[in-house]
Amino acid sequence: MSLKCGIVGLPNVGKSTLFNCLSNAKAQAANFPFCTIDPNVGTITVPDERLTKLSDLVKPQNIIPTTVEIVDIAGLVKGASKGEGLGNKFLANIRECNAILHVLRCFDNDNVIHVDGRVNPVADKEIIDTELQLKDLESVDQKIKKFEKAAKAGSDKEAVKTFNVLQKVKLVLEAGKSARAAMLEDNEKEYVSDLHLLTIKPVLYVCNVDEASAKTGNKYVDLVKEAVKNEHAEILIITAQMESEIAALETYEEKQLFLQEMGLEEPGVNKLIKTAYKLLNLQTYFTAGVKEVRAWTIEKGWKAPQAASVIHTDFEKGFIKAEVMSFKDFTTLGSEAACRDAGKLRIEGKEYTVSDGDIMHFRFNV
Repeated sequence: MSLKCGIVGLPNVGKSTLFNCLSNAKAQAANFPFCTIDPNVGTITVPDERLTKLSDLVKPQNIIPTTVEIVDIAGLVKGASKGEGLGNKFLANIRECNAILHVLRCFDNDNVIHVDGRVNPVADKEIIDTELQLKDLESVDQKIKKFEKAAKAGSDKEAVKTFNVLQKVKLVLEAGKSARAAMLEDNEKEYVSDLHLLTIKPVLYVCNVDEASAKTGNKYVDLVKEAVKNEHAEILIITAQMESEIAALETYEEKQLFLQEMGLEEPGVNKLIKTAYKLLNLQTYFTAGVKEVRAWTIEKGWKAPQAASVIHTDFEKGFIKAEVMSFKDFTTLGSEAACRDAGKLRIEGKEYTVSDGDIMHFRFNV
């Protein structure tokens, strides 16, 4: 699956520094607005301790983790929805993303310029929210015009449904809320899916704090939590500058020592990647053999044939059955052969819903 998360925020809040920590690609990180003009794209691995445990048991030739694309998108300013600054470019780039990582400045530092000359993460959030909402409202209004006449006539049932869903989203946007607040049912989302609404995408608010606030947050984080409590969004506290220092260390041992000294269990970027993965409603299954142990990304709720399709479309077309072992059984018993002998290897058909951590082998015929 091709998955993409866009890092957004006002200029100079720490987006590029965070991107540098997440990806091998290097964005310019400088103390002035708009240092990121074009979107930088990096492919990052999703940290998963289970992959390491499986590899220790199977000892494969290759280990392939699952990945997510991260896009560092140029900062925007007031008026972006009307094309101000880098607005149109920004909005086009974010439209292509599956989820939004919204970085908010939650630290005081006179040496780091703020585009508006003050530190107020809630106000920063509202600026970006407003620009995205205005752009979405423009898209919704344009589609309403296409369906309004047929919907009011009442003869075209699909036009009526489309019009009603659009009106539902329009009311939310006009109230100064994001489209996700409309809480559309799955059968309603199809009527606006072609619009690729910016504010319907899931969002993770990343509070960029100073080192002293890395574990517990601060007054700015508290303000953000209060502001987004009804948004059904995730919040993560991170210290981008400290994460860049961790990322610069060469060995795993050096990184662990640094984390111990800071009283942290794992790098904040690991938590960010895992949270983004969760935000996209994703889960992982594994294939394990002597040639490779590999993690595969699927959406929660997928059936076995759908899960097989991420390996190859032929696997779904010619699906016969799946051999399934749970991660717990595999790691407890130590091998596929041991699982088979203990009756822990199950044969599942087309209606099997894949569980997170399943170890699977597919049988197919095309």
